[in-house]
Amino acid sequence: MPTLYNRIQGRNIERLAALSDGIFAVAMTLLVLDLHVPSAAQVHSERELLAALCALGPQWLTYGMSFLTLGIFWAGQQTQLNHIGEGTRDLTWIHLGFLFTITVMPLSTRLLAEFITYRAALGIYWLNIFLPGAMLFWSWAYATRANLVNADTPDEVRGSICRRIVIAQALYAAGAALCLINTWVSIAVIVLVQLNYAVAPRLGGRKPK
Repeated sequence: MPTLYNRIQGRNIERLAALSDGIFAVAMTLLVLDLHVPSAAQVHSERELLAALCALGPQWLTYGMSFLTLGIFWAGQQTQLNHIGEGTRDLTWIHLGFLFTITVMPLSTRLLAEFITYRAALGIYWLNIFLPGAMLFWSWAYATRANLVNADTPDEVRGSICRRIVIAQALYAAGAALCLINTWVSIAVIVLVQLNYAVAPRLGGRKPK
């Protein structure tokens, strides 16, 4: 049987949300800090500047990908927390595990930017998408089993949260698998999946009641 302390720990969802906001903000900021403008000593003309900026293309691409990734996961976590009445010790540690995977995103982003044609770098980056998704799925499954979800949350919403995670992760996995053909093709598909989840719900969708 859990001790009294374990039963009372982690009840405040608002504190967990506040911590998450801070970690996401730092991770997003670290992404842009990894972008470096060309050195003035290496640029002596407009043409050289444009060429140097084009050479930074992989860095800008991976920055955009990762910013979208973090935005999608932040929105997903906040959606879950908005439907959870109170937390528990176990739920808190599940979300701390989720946040751990978020803090690694700047590292996997930098790795992919430096080795964008390498399958191993893309595989590690995909893993950094899969693990947060798995943690969010675990979080919602646990909250549902432990009756932590608000009683007025419709069954339709409960199911849609799980389906969204599973479908998104399946699409990301399919996109990552395309690196066996070409890493650029794989990246293009991953970006399209991200844009779908970031933009598509706004198109023609009904407002929630």
